[in-house]
Amino acid sequence: MIAALLFVAFLVLMFLGVPIGAALGLAGAACIALANMDVQWFGLLAVPQNFYAGLGKYPLLAIPMFVLVGSIFDRSGVAARLVNFAIAIVGRGAGMLPLVAIVVAMFLGGISGSGPANAAAVGGVMIAAMYRAGYPGSFSASVVGAAAATDILIPPSVAFIIYSVLVPGASVPALFAAGMIPGVLAGLALIIPAVWMARRHNMGHLESSLPRPPLWKSFKEAIWGLSAPVLILGGMRAGWFTPTEAAVVAVFYGLFVGMCIHRTIKVRDLFTILREAGELSAVILLVVSLAGIFAFSLSTLGVIDPVANAIVHSGLGEYGVLILLILLLITVGMFLDGISIFLIFVPLLLPIMNHYGWDPVWFGVLLTLKVALGQFTPPLAVNLMVSCRIANVQMESTIRWVIPMLIAMFAVMLLVIAFPQLALWLPAKLGY
Repeated sequence: MIAALLFVAFLVLMFLGVPIGAALGLAGAACIALANMDVQWFGLLAVPQNFYAGLGKYPLLAIPMFVLVGSIFDRSGVAARLVNFAIAIVGRGAGMLPLVAIVVAMFLGGISGSGPANAAAVGGVMIAAMYRAGYPGSFSASVVGAAAATDILIPPSVAFIIYSVLVPGASVPALFAAGMIPGVLAGLALIIPAVWMARRHNMGHLESSLPRPPLWKSFKEAIWGLSAPVLILGGMRAGWFTPTEAAVVAVFYGLFVGMCIHRTIKVRDLFTILREAGELSAVILLVVSLAGIFAFSLSTLGVIDPVANAIVHSGLGEYGVLILLILLLITVGMFLDGISIFLIFVPLLLPIMNHYGWDPVWFGVLLTLKVALGQFTPPLAVNLMVSCRIANVQMESTIRWVIPMLIAMFAVMLLVIAFPQLALWLPAKLGY
């Protein structure tokens, strides 16, 4: 009964509008108290202990740093210069601006680990450019929201950092390497429906009349942005720094580019940048801490093993269980953000993963693909919320454009299920 109450209390609090982190913490604390009615303080001393334990993990130090990197590169003008360079390469024509938006979002995924930050950086440049070229705002918001979802697959990724903390045997470098090929495939898959829809519905009729930036000049302006992923990922591969240290290096590199090279960031802007990054980091880490209380309740109440055994012995078989989990997470992803999904469901899914002998790195990529889908699946799609706000359109108007792109990314997920080496080949090649 107490175990059932844990989930009922969480859902009731969610529907009452209580923030996700507070709902996790309050539900967990209430069930700890009910399970320890005969103990002094009702066992509630476990609440602060698990609050701290959820946060006191070294890899989590990278999260505020990568969030700060996203804020810095958003204001440094790097995205605009990358867009000009991409347009100079692919040229002007029907469907080219959506292609550029997706490619630039994929590239910025190698700098920042936050999907909403990526959507803000790319959307701030691309949505206005697509509007001038004749693309509807709802279509532009859909393309940017979907493109930014590749951010959590292409390293560095906040989602992979969270997963590595929750799952023993899945290191951050291995997850970063494993996400590279699926992330690129997801981006390429999004390009196909985006360009097809633009041409079929005769969008962007003014695009071919706009000037094409000069190639050499745009390359020189974009070179500092192009070098950022090389520095971050190359430095980690060379062993110069850990993923957490790479985030700090990226912060100083971004400040150097923004303040000394492009000179788009002034000293007075630093307070605003630090405040924005601090607020977003605090929200993420507070949810992580409060989820530690919820996870403690799950384990002490003995919820995990019965649920896992019920799923394993349901008679569905390995692939039937995998399909069931995907359908469950797709449904949940419509209402919860990716980090919350990881924190709630990964402890429940670990025994199932161990039972079937699934590789933890491959399983992490699969879950992250699902989270990426959720980031632009209405009604609660964090990336789509950001891009719709920039485009000043209602999220309902994006559904007809989002569905083909959801199907395209879902096809990539099926490929990763059918061919696990798409995720596992690169980590093995790099020796992780």
